[in-house]
Amino acid sequence: MSDMNELVETYIAAWNETDPAARRALIDTVFAEDAEYTDPLVSVRGRDALDAVIAAAQGQFAGLTFSLGGAVDAHHHIARFTWHLGRPGAAEPVVIGFDVAALGDDGTIAQVLGFLDKVPAA
Repeated sequence: MSDMNELVETYIAAWNETDPAARRALIDTVFAEDAEYTDPLVSVRGRDALDAVIAAAQGQFAGLTFSLGGAVDAHHHIARFTWHLGRPGAAEPVVIGFDVAALGDDGTIAQVLGFLDKVPAA
């Protein structure tokens, strides 16, 4: 995938895909085999671990979907973008996050560093 916007859209689609086989196909398309994913709640390496993290997030936030919160800002092999997690059509997202993705030599995501800007009160 050479277009950074398309890559990030596929990344978001993987987080929204609830069919395990379809989700794994998206993960295999967008992530390097040994990709790292780190956010305040988890740090994992590899597609299997990423798949498990996404499945767990879907279980925890059933009925909510991810969407881009604005334009993708990219240069060289790095992209940053804000994402929202919320009910489709809702005025306000439940969670707002910010990710930085670094691509490997093959054009897939090698590393994601995630931050949470807005989370629900406990």
